[in-house]
Amino acid sequence: MKHHVLIAAPGRDVEAVLAAQALHKAAREAGLALDVTVASEGMESPAAAPALFVGAGDHALASGAGQALSLEAVLADPAAALAGLDATAPGATPAPAAATTRIVAITSCPTGIAHTFMAAEGLQQGAQALGHAIRVETQGSVGAGTPLTAQEIAEADVVIIAADREVDRARFAGKRVFASNTKPAITNGAALITRALAEAPVQGGVQAGGDETAVPAKAERTGPYKHLMTGVSFMLPFVVAGGLLIALAFALGGIHANDDAAAGTLAHTLFEIGAKGGFALIVPALAGYIAYSIADRPGIAPGMIGGMIAASQGAGFLGGIVAGFIAGYGVEALNRAIRLPRNLAGLKPMLILPLLGTLGTGLLMVYAVGTPVAAALAFLTEWLRGMQGSSAIALGLILGAMMAFDMGGPVNKASYAFSVGLIASQVYTPMAATMAAGMTPPLGIALATVLFRNRFSAEERDGAGATAVLGLAFITEGAIPFAARDPLRMIPAFVAGSALAGAISMAMGVELRVPHGGVFVLPIPGAVTHLGAYALAIAAGTLTTALLAGLLRRPIAATA
Repeated sequence: MKHHVLIAAPGRDVEAVLAAQALHKAAREAGLALDVTVASEGMESPAAAPALFVGAGDHALASGAGQALSLEAVLADPAAALAGLDATAPGATPAPAAATTRIVAITSCPTGIAHTFMAAEGLQQGAQALGHAIRVETQGSVGAGTPLTAQEIAEADVVIIAADREVDRARFAGKRVFASNTKPAITNGAALITRALAEAPVQGGVQAGGDETAVPAKAERTGPYKHLMTGVSFMLPFVVAGGLLIALAFALGGIHANDDAAAGTLAHTLFEIGAKGGFALIVPALAGYIAYSIADRPGIAPGMIGGMIAASQGAGFLGGIVAGFIAGYGVEALNRAIRLPRNLAGLKPMLILPLLGTLGTGLLMVYAVGTPVAAALAFLTEWLRGMQGSSAIALGLILGAMMAFDMGGPVNKASYAFSVGLIASQVYTPMAATMAAGMTPPLGIALATVLFRNRFSAEERDGAGATAVLGLAFITEGAIPFAARDPLRMIPAFVAGSALAGAISMAMGVELRVPHGGVFVLPIPGAVTHLGAYALAIAAGTLTTALLAGLLRRPIAATA
């Protein structure tokens, strides 16, 4: 009987190979048939659980069958590591099953749509392959899906946070928490779980039954990009609600729905709610949650108040971004600098940090930052509104190419955040170009599977229908499986089609008031201008991607 051994030791490749050689030698001496696999980053998880799993550090992974040992134990005595394998031979008494490792996880991305659920699926598949129990909370666009209970968190051996924005970790105080972005969870959930179990540090902050007013510590610090994406993710609902209400107002009352003469009508009321309610909170929400991402809850008030000041000064979303970072890093510095006796510690997050943070942020915005940022935004706004001809086409090409370059990654999100932010300044053409470009990759590759059947496998053709639906809904990530299989050919095709769609949209002066929804929001009167030209832009980009994908890919040997 051949025994299967899996060694997973990220970052310790040399020791993993030495352990494999030592196990082979010990197996020959013991007369055992052994098959040893050294896991590498990116490899697929094994279909069957191994008889012996070797993991790095003190947290060797139980795989659901046989036994689990640390890398150190195997290197110290490989013969002893193999001694228990005889228990798995036919007729032998089975060894007691290893205790199941319990994992809880949170997945989230700035828009809360595709990457959130792809990461959750990757972690679930990885845990299943490794024989672990896992519960995943998806923090999507409609809030937390299947939220974790206090009991599940208390019983968990490790907490994994796979998110592209900041997630509140206060409830994980005292637990081992490992944070990552969504990409590792999507590409190899088993490898991420392996690393988390080996490396996760203990989360600081409030213990159960402790002082609930203490400032929760963060397991790790994140960069400015992640803080910005956190702000954008919380800002989006205000943009969506405000934009749709304004569109409905125009649908009911025409282009004069916001005139004083229409006061008292339903159309005028909807416009007031959308413009003076939803849109008025875009910049404060952006600033407040950038600050929250940096300094946790004590940063929200200084950030939002700084954002309100930025909006009142005409500094718009640029001012909101600046205010959020000033408030966040300012409150974080104050939190480190201020030391109080234990009986007064509760005053810091509830009184001292919000007060001093708001004071400092407000004074800087009023006397130093607000005016120059407002001037910069005014220049940008006038430049964008006055763009015609080649300059509009160039911006459309850039925004479109960025949307398709990494399909939900940092470059894509930078283009999207720029366009969404301009909605608060009543500049709507970049948003139209961005959404058209984001729809093109999945629509184009779905069309390519129809036009060039012999260049795609039966599996790819079967999934093309779902990919097309994702494209219609402005979920660019639907094209990721095709790009992952053949990136050198597919990504250029995606970029070319999206760049063309963005350029046509900008050249035609198409305006879009809603930041998401794809074709499903286009029939709403007032949501988009020049609907025919917009449809042409999307169709041209889709066809370009399809033709390039078909020309660049080689025919496969057989088709179903």
